[in-house]
Amino acid sequence: MRCHRPFCRNTSLAAAAVAALVLLTPAQVVPVRAQAAQAAQQATPSDITKSDSAKPPASQKTGAGNVAAVDQANPAQQKSLTSKAIEKVKQVAKSAGDIFSRVPCLAPKGGAKSMGSLPHVASKLAAGEPVVIVAFGSSSTVGYGTTSPEFTYPNRLAAQLHRQYPSADITVINRGQGGEDAPEMMKRLQVAVLDMKPDLVIWQVGTNAVLRNLDPAETAKLVEDGIARIQAAGADLVLVDPQYSPRINERAQSASQMVKLLGRVAELRHVGFFPRFEVMREWHEKQAIPIDNFVIADGLHMTDWGYACFAQLLGDDIIKSVGQIKLGVNVPSNVQTYRPM
Repeated sequence: MRCHRPFCRNTSLAAAAVAALVLLTPAQVVPVRAQAAQAAQQATPSDITKSDSAKPPASQKTGAGNVAAVDQANPAQQKSLTSKAIEKVKQVAKSAGDIFSRVPCLAPKGGAKSMGSLPHVASKLAAGEPVVIVAFGSSSTVGYGTTSPEFTYPNRLAAQLHRQYPSADITVINRGQGGEDAPEMMKRLQVAVLDMKPDLVIWQVGTNAVLRNLDPAETAKLVEDGIARIQAAGADLVLVDPQYSPRINERAQSASQMVKLLGRVAELRHVGFFPRFEVMREWHEKQAIPIDNFVIADGLHMTDWGYACFAQLLGDDIIKSVGQIKLGVNVPSNVQTYRPM
């Protein structure tokens, strides 16, 4: 945890607050709207290995990080502020554990229509072999908008898989880079992804192409080239399309075309496809969840809850694939399209 300046000026206060924080688990931090809006002002790429936290943007702070400087000559004031800091952390922890009980993360109403599997990563998990997952994408892979690094979708996914397979050696690597789309991603595909020897690549793409008015057909072609290289490396792949959000919806025609083309590429190349746009649209239109519950104030990036539900649904499909392998279900490797709608 980064030491914020007020704590650094008083070691006794820092020790007490840090001690309180150590008692909390990563899941025990509440998504605070003001913090989320503040975090949306800056994106910082990060690498996550074995679900370790990346450094948060400078604007991201826990509830205990906003304590005014104290008069070191006034022990009573120090004690009072320390107590308040610890109590704030406890309140945050108490209200954060129910992130899904307040707004449950429900599977799409049509049910999961998984037409295939993720045979490579599922087989390795079923056999107890080490697994490497690379999350490749732009700012929503970095986790722009989260109130804590633990709440990025790659970290949420890693935590879910570790809970499901507590003895497994699972490494999740975050290779998100804010502002990028297919042209930039293809330039770093080898070093950022393929050199990691992944068993599964989750490729989130298309959002910035819509915002930058890039040709959807050209984006689809680049993605198809990238898929071919990932498949040649022997990894499973899940494509993730743009998010349903106000800023994307302002470019409805381009967004619709991008979503359709990415889905078509996934179908033609026989890779997994997570239709994030349709899943998020269902949250709002069919589950009646207000948009600001899953999109932060910038109208584009996801909230802690949005990232958490996205990761949960994605993790459920990976777990289901492992279950199919263990039950001896032989899913043809050329039919691997994930369609939860």
